[in-house]
This record gives sequence, C-alpha cells and structure tokens, in this order.
Amino acid sequence: MAEPTASPPDPGFGERLIEAVAAHGPLCAGIDPMPALLERWGLPDDPSGLAAFCSGTLEAFVGTVGVIKPQVAFFERHGSAGFAVLEELVAEARRSGLLVIGDAKRADIGSTAQGYADAWLGDGPLGVDAVTAVAYLGLGALEPLAEAARAHGRGLIVVVRSSNPEGRGLQESVDRQGLSVEDALMAELARANAAERAAGRRLGSLGAVVGVTQGPWRLPLGEFGGPILAPGVGAQGATPADVGAVFGDCAAGSVVVNASRSLLEAGPRPPALRAAAEALREELAAALA
Repeated sequence: MAEPTASPPDPGFGERLIEAVAAHGPLCAGIDPMPALLERWGLPDDPSGLAAFCSGTLEAFVGTVGVIKPQVAFFERHGSAGFAVLEELVAEARRSGLLVIGDAKRADIGSTAQGYADAWLGDGPLGVDAVTAVAYLGLGALEPLAEAARAHGRGLIVVVRSSNPEGRGLQESVDRQGLSVEDALMAELARANAAERAAGRRLGSLGAVVGVTQGPWRLPLGEFGGPILAPGVGAQGATPADVGAVFGDCAAGSVVVNASRSLLEAGPRPPALRAAAEALREELAAALA
C-alpha cells in the first residue's frame, strides 16, 4: 500500500479516536438490529423496527461511549428503506459527537473500489468516520479507500485477524518466505501509518480488525501505529482480562473493543442498556490501563 504523498488534514480518524477513548473509554458499541434482537425488544422486523431500535440505542450510548459500529448487513436486508434508516442513524450519531465505524467490509478493485470510497468515506449520506474492509483482492486494491480516508480525515479498518475460527486457515497461510497473511497485512499497514506519524500524527488512518479470541499471539501490536478494532468480547467468549493481555502494549487510545449481542441484550430500555455499557466500559478501561 502506498505511503501518503502529502500532509493529511487534521484531525485524522486516529487523532479523533484517541480523544474519544480518553473521554468515554475503549468500548465500541455495536448497533446490530438482527431479527432475534428486534423480536426480543418487541419491535417489528421492518424499517420502522430498525428506526425504533436505533433511537433506543442512541439514547443509551450518546455520552456513554465514544464510538458506535452499525453492522450494515442488518440494514441492507431491508433494501432502500433500511439504508434510509442507516443514513439517519449515521447523521444523528455524528451530530451527537459519536464516532461511527461503518461495518460494511467492502473490497474491490479500480473504479469499484473508488465507488465504495466515495460512498463510505466521502461527504454523502453514508459517509462515516471509518469503514471496515477486507483485503482478499490484495491490500493495494484498497488504495482508493485509503486515499479517501487520508483526504477526508477518516479511517480504513482492514480485517487482519478476525475473531471467528473459520478465518484461521486463510489468515495463517504463509508465503514462500514463511510470512503469514495476517503478519504481512499488519506490516504493510504499519508502514503506511509510520509515514503519517512522521508527519506529526499520533495514529495513522489505517486500522486493523484484530480479534481477541484467537491465539497464539505473534503480531507486534505495540508497534502498529494505527487504530485497532477488537471484536470477540461477550458472545464470542473473550473477557476484558483477555483484552488487557492481548492489547496491553498498544498506545493509549488506539484500541476500541466492540461488543454487540452481549451488550444489546440488556435492552430495550435505554437506562438498562446504558448501565450495561457503563459497566463493560469500566472493565475494559481497567484492563487496558
């Protein structure tokens, strides 16, 4: 992946993430209106149910966490009406001071990658603070998204080591020099981030999804120099103590830990959801202190 050729605008996503974590802790609250949760909350599985779900979660999370992560698939399944709800969620969350990570896991090449960059990292209705992506087509194919992230002060978060066991075979595959896919991705992202840090930023624009649940651990996380999104806590079995063990060497404010199902099951009442978020936030903050 190419290094930035010009000084990026400030503040970038990494800078804003550090500030958000300092103010509200390292919890990233997932917004996952999956059918089972909508039913549990007594809401219909339609766009009106999505809208009510989003309203309740925002009421609980604004002022409680600094980052939310809507899972795009659960909006997309309702077509254009679902995307309209997502657009309103993104706009309202950003107006309220939340950072929004769009969990879209986009990837393609050339003009199509540019189209995804325009959609998710531009100034359109789906424009978020950072978007997730996958690098199976090659990390270089994501360059249009990386450039858009730098140009607009936003972030690109690439899946490096996921929290699902099915991913291990691919991610641990090695090349002729014995370097694993995940190690190669991490090293290339770190090089690009180092160029941004040399220009004065505390964190670069390019992040990594690094699951808490999978080991043994070999990635040099403390030297990464970019945002890390860490799934796996709660429903997938990882604990705050595991987070501290894995990410304890990372720069302050660089790691946000996602919780979705385990957190959202505390709803639908916003006070109960807020209390669950506050409790997990404090456990994570203590583990990473």
